[in-house]
Formats: sequence, structure tokens, C-alpha cells
Amino acid sequence: MLNIDTKPKTLRPSAFVPRRVLVVDDSAAQRKLVALQLIRWGYDVTEAGTGDQALALCKKQQFEIILSDWMMPGMDGLAFCQAFRALPRESYGYFILLTSKSEKAEIANGLENGADDFVTKPVNSDELRARLRSGERILQMQEELVDKNNLVLSTLQELQKVYDSLDRDLIEARKLQQTLLRDRWRDFGPAQAAFMLHPSGHVGGDLVGSFQIDAGRIGLFSIDVSGHGVASAMMTARLAGLLSGASPEQNIALRLQNGQQDAWPPAELAARLNRLMLDDMQVEQYFTMIYVEFDLTTGAGRLVQAGHPHPVIIGRDGRIQPLGFGGLPIGLISDADFEETAFQLVSGDRLFLLSDGVTECSDGLGRELGAQGLEKILKNNARLSSPDLLEALIWDLQNFADSSDFADDISGVILDYRGDL
Repeated sequence: MLNIDTKPKTLRPSAFVPRRVLVVDDSAAQRKLVALQLIRWGYDVTEAGTGDQALALCKKQQFEIILSDWMMPGMDGLAFCQAFRALPRESYGYFILLTSKSEKAEIANGLENGADDFVTKPVNSDELRARLRSGERILQMQEELVDKNNLVLSTLQELQKVYDSLDRDLIEARKLQQTLLRDRWRDFGPAQAAFMLHPSGHVGGDLVGSFQIDAGRIGLFSIDVSGHGVASAMMTARLAGLLSGASPEQNIALRLQNGQQDAWPPAELAARLNRLMLDDMQVEQYFTMIYVEFDLTTGAGRLVQAGHPHPVIIGRDGRIQPLGFGGLPIGLISDADFEETAFQLVSGDRLFLLSDGVTECSDGLGRELGAQGLEKILKNNARLSSPDLLEALIWDLQNFADSSDFADDISGVILDYRGDL
């Protein structure tokens, strides 16, 4: 017998929608007694006399709690529980079996087949209320979890929209950045220059380029701005404007000397850029640089190395000769001193300026390519033209890293000196 509690109690605050409960029992009397008690506790109750009727109801509407007798003719409570669990649902349904069974094996079988809890018949009002409260807590936690998951999903969808918008902007930014290097090959008559930019992300912090100083001299540069991403790319755009061959009057490397266009010495250019970074721009970034002033007639050149990897001469005889003294990056130390290095090319020699993304490229074990690895690649590809050599360098680095995605930007300039050839 059900011990009826005549004092109405609600397990949920009145502001909440009552939980929908399905009571299933082939005994009309027992079903009514349980239903009456549930109604007094504030539940929205529906009744079914068989497992088949109950399953049909569950296919039409969502019940949050099921109270089902185990022993029923036709579809018993355990079979109904299994069928209930197989139904598609938007939320969890808490299933309590009403049973006179007390064998542990029977109880375990019920749990394995989808039941959440058991109430022994005859049903005790206090025990039933306690079981329902336990189910309420589980349903509440599940609902909170669903709400949080929905919030996370909604947030992720908004973030995806932002990411997609940013991704489109970065793709366009990459196209714009590539325009900073308008020509991948330039013919200066006695010399030709090949250029390569391979950003590690959508946009990068490397910059290479050239400009004409006068009829007999050119300037070449290779720059690597600290960091990655948009901030570095914006700095490269600023530096590209300062070293533009298209606007000599705005080029910080050029000056008027005796009414003629001339260039600041490489070391002085590095010092000017250093003062500009520290005094005028006042940003957290810095950059490394190789800047070369080259005489097309004589093959003589001088360069400043400001923290950038050592440039190398690829001799026509296959010899690899590093140049430079290292030096400090630009934008780190006020009044830094920069040294110049003089060099001489003969017909057939090539000068290679490269970023640290080349020598610091690492394999799967974290081992860097280094100067020796670079020398091996250059010697193996020495017979290639300069544009093809740069392309082969990318392929060899991808094979070395076993990946087409590099951790850092890859860039380079090869000056191919032909002299009178």
C-alpha cells in the first residue's frame, strides 16, 4: 500500500514548469494512488496501463521522469525501459522501476538495461519522494550542462564567424603584402637579382627588395621583423615604404650629394633606422637586416649586418664564403654601432642574403639545419639558375622538416653577378 501524504509539497519552485511524469502500472488502483501523490507534490502526471501504451505516449511527447511497474503483462517494465532508451530524445529521461524484486542480480540486470533507480513495492511515500528528489538533482544537473553546452556552442559559432571574417581579411592582407615584392626577378644589366618570400602564416614579418641608387649602383636588403602576424606585417609595410625604389624621395637610404642622387653608407643607414625605431616609432618591435650597396661595374660591394644571418658568396667554383660580423638588431639599443663589410664579386659569383627561417628550420627531432646544412643544399643546387635555386631551397627545407608548414618565415635574395659576360 502507498502511504499517502496529504500535505502538498512541491519539489520545484512555483516559477518553474512542473516536470512531466509518466506513471505506468497495469493496476489501476496502484496507478491512481501514485499519480495522486505526484500531483500533490506538484508534478504534471500522465498515466498508462501497459508498457505498449506507455511507449506510444513517449513517442508523442517528452516525459522527464518515468515511474513504471516491473511486472506487467505483455511488455513488462524492463522491456519498456529498453525501448524507452532507444527513442530519440532532446533531453534525458529519469527511469524508476517499481518492483517487489529484491534479488541483487535482478536489480543489477535492471540497471544494466537502462533503469536509473528502484522503489520497492509496496511504495513508501517518503522513499518515493527521496528517489524523486535524487532524480530531480540529476535532471537539473543535466539541464545545466545542456545550457552550458549550448552557451559554449553559441560562443564557438560567434567565434567561428569572427575567425572566418579575420581569415578573409588575412588572406587579403597576404595578397597586399605580396605586392610589396612586385618583381621576383630584376635585371640590372651586369647583374640580376632573384627574390623569394615564403611566410609561415597568412602574413609574415620578412621583407626583401632592391632599388637603384644611380646608373652604376643598386641597393639590396633582407629584413626580418620580430614576432609574427599582423603587427609584424604592418611593420614590413612601413619599412617597404622607407626603402622603396618607386619613391626615391621617400627612401631613407638615399640622399642628395652635390645635386646628385646618392646613398647613405650601409652602416649609417642602419644607424638612421635604429634612431627612427627608438625615437620616432617607439614600438616594442625590432628587426634584423642585411643591407648591401653594390657596384654593377666593378663587382665591389659593402654591406651592414644588423643581427641577420650571415650572407654568403656562392663562388663560380662552388666555394661557399660567409660574410659579415653579426652585429646588433635594429631598434633594441640606442646609439648602437654598426660595422660595414666590404666584398668583391667576380663574374659568375652570386651573393645570397637569407633570413634565419632558413638556418633555424628544424627536423622532427628539433635539430636545426644550420650553416653546414645550408652549405650542403647550396652546393647540391649550384648548377641551377638563381630563381630555380630559391625554389629548390624551399623543397629541400620541406624535405628536411618533413612538412610544408614552417615555424618561421623563409625569405632570400640572390644577386647573380655576370660582369661583362
